[in-house]
Amino acid sequence: MALIVILTTIYLTYTGYSYYHTSLEERFYHPHYNWFKSSGIYGQGLGILGTFLILFGVTIYIARKRYNFMVKYLRLKYLLEFHIFLCILGPILILFHTAFKFGGIVSIAFWSMVLVVLSGVVGRYIYIQIPRTIEGRELSLNEVKSLKTDLATILSNKFKLEFTTIQMVVSLTNEDSSEKSKFTIGSLRKELQKNNVPKSECVAILRMVKKEKTLSGKIARLQTMQKLLKYWHVVHLPFALIMLLIVVIHVAVTLTLGYKWIF
Repeated sequence: MALIVILTTIYLTYTGYSYYHTSLEERFYHPHYNWFKSSGIYGQGLGILGTFLILFGVTIYIARKRYNFMVKYLRLKYLLEFHIFLCILGPILILFHTAFKFGGIVSIAFWSMVLVVLSGVVGRYIYIQIPRTIEGRELSLNEVKSLKTDLATILSNKFKLEFTTIQMVVSLTNEDSSEKSKFTIGSLRKELQKNNVPKSECVAILRMVKKEKTLSGKIARLQTMQKLLKYWHVVHLPFALIMLLIVVIHVAVTLTLGYKWIF
């Protein structure tokens, strides 16, 4: 999806570069002015398509998350990625719709849109820090802790590791963030090699430790991330509502002034 966004941006830039690079005062004399201007077939088409992508991305995500729309077919974590994709691609199309000319109420809508996109990126980072089920349901602290394995016992019984090595692993995967381990994955690898642990077993052990270390980190940050997500909604939602409201006003004014597309 990121590739689609990048390629679309490159294509739109390449296609209209000569027009967008022309100063605002001279654009009227550009040979493709009627095509690239915001009210032109191409320019207005980008605005309509971009607005549709944003509205569709927001609507289907809210419908699934709050009203369980198509709950059997739409997994929330995948739908979130699709929502983010549409709500990044849409604003890019709208950016080219404006022909990089901002002013009046449109500038408020545009910068609200930029803030919504940026806060959305931050929100996604916070969201993925919270462990969830495959359906996207947020796990409680107890549920997350139940995912941890008794790594010390497994390493002792299955791999027959020495006590000092197991203690190193326990220190590495400790979920108490106040006790920063003096060991690293690199030092554990050296320890395993020093003890002549077979390469295949070494790879398996390091994979288990990394997985457990990641889970421990998420447990340590879980409550903080849950609070941040609540505060994030307070910031993200108002800007989204402002953007949508101004877009509605912009469309209404455009239709009132008689601007039409291909219909």
